[in-house]
Amino acid sequence: MNNEITKYNQLIGNTMAQKVSAEEKKDAVKAAHPDNKDAEKKESKKGEKASAAKTASPKNAGAYDPWKVLVYPHLAEKSMNMVEFDNKLTFIVRRTATKKDIKKAIETLFEVKVIKVQTETTPSGKKKAYAKLSEETPASEIAARLGMV
Repeated sequence: MNNEITKYNQLIGNTMAQKVSAEEKKDAVKAAHPDNKDAEKKESKKGEKASAAKTASPKNAGAYDPWKVLVYPHLAEKSMNMVEFDNKLTFIVRRTATKKDIKKAIETLFEVKVIKVQTETTPSGKKKAYAKLSEETPASEIAARLGMV
């Protein structure tokens, strides 16, 4: 790294005496910057990061775990009214979870048919999901299994 800094300093000092190409200046600045310790390593890791991001998502994991999508059931008066009157369950879910992920997680965990999923992000930054269940399975049974009621 010291070589890179000295090279940068030499280029800066040489700008007065002779013209240095803009690309050389950019390369020297990038090399001297503390975040760019090894430019080659960063370039090789770009592909690894992209593939790691794909494998880290719940739908691509080897053993699918629905509780990685559903964080916990939301227990509030409004949520309990939705269970009783609208046949809906409310969960706090991962911010990265899609509606399809949420639907799949609820269907696999509780063996029910989900008709519709609505999501919202709360002011505190949490993502809340409302899942409307089919008429065949009452949400109150699922809420009782979860210990909500």
